[in-house]
Amino acid sequence: MDNPTLTDYVPLMYTLFDLFMQWRIQVGSPKPGKPFTYTEKAMIVFFTMMQLRRIFRFKAQRRWLQAHRKMASLLGWVTIPHRTTLSRRYKALYATICRFVLFIAQYAPDLDARFSPQHLIEDKSLFKALGPVWHQSDRKAGRIPDKLRNLDTDATWSKSGYHGWVYGYGLHMTCNEDAFPAVVQVETGAVSESAVIEQKADPIIGQLAPDTVAADNSYTKAMRIRHWAKKGIALLTPAHKWVKGRYATAYHRFIQEPDMAERLRKRRTSVEPLFDLVAKVLGTTARQKQLPVQGIKNVRTCLALAILTVQIAMIVNSIWGLPLRNVSVMTAALT
Repeated sequence: MDNPTLTDYVPLMYTLFDLFMQWRIQVGSPKPGKPFTYTEKAMIVFFTMMQLRRIFRFKAQRRWLQAHRKMASLLGWVTIPHRTTLSRRYKALYATICRFVLFIAQYAPDLDARFSPQHLIEDKSLFKALGPVWHQSDRKAGRIPDKLRNLDTDATWSKSGYHGWVYGYGLHMTCNEDAFPAVVQVETGAVSESAVIEQKADPIIGQLAPDTVAADNSYTKAMRIRHWAKKGIALLTPAHKWVKGRYATAYHRFIQEPDMAERLRKRRTSVEPLFDLVAKVLGTTARQKQLPVQGIKNVRTCLALAILTVQIAMIVNSIWGLPLRNVSVMTAALT
């Protein structure tokens, strides 16, 4: 059987986006204002193609469009957008892509049970900023050494057990046990997991409504665990430091139950492959996964778009009977 092609991926992305816009109207989201000359769904498809082709500079993207006018026609564009338009629209897409990813996470289980949000995983992965590092002493003083060129001043320092100290950004990911993405948020590296999970609580609890959410020890907070339990969601963490008191004792008995222990065991084998897929989409193979763009606005769209790409790839893989965790087929089709 032949593999899916560009004409399979693009209509699917357009159909899903149209369903997403209909859903937004149904849930009472503000009505869109004046229609875009270049629609959001076309921009998403275009930037997905550029990302898979490793073309990140907006001037180069415009030159590519000028050399491939049939593609501009496929996107429904009568004229070629200026590089400043591409830059502005790219930066503005982050919020839309995040909402789109969440919508797909709610829609996709009807297509394949492997996309179910019943058991979710929460984790953070660090990505190194493009360019040199800004040493913390200089950063705190607001001092940029004379010979430091092309510095990403938005990035911040953070440390992980695997990557060590990284100057860059954090991809805060919610996925299911089959690594299907559900909620994405991108912050600078220093922003803590605990702060982000509080911000993501509403969509996780209110829209996905899982039975369990498994996470590492950095997400442990007694009040949060108890609050989520009242909502019918078991927030599972190792809770290494929360060991005293009757609530802590009861919680440790709970996470040692066979079903709960299995959920915690599956955490790494679920979310780590997803971070690997994101790295493949971006073409970053170094240990600290250096990003191809600079600045928080560009980085947010870049990483969120990579997560959306993984979602679309997994849906098409499901439809075509291909291995679920495979982005190479989509990469080949869109490049």
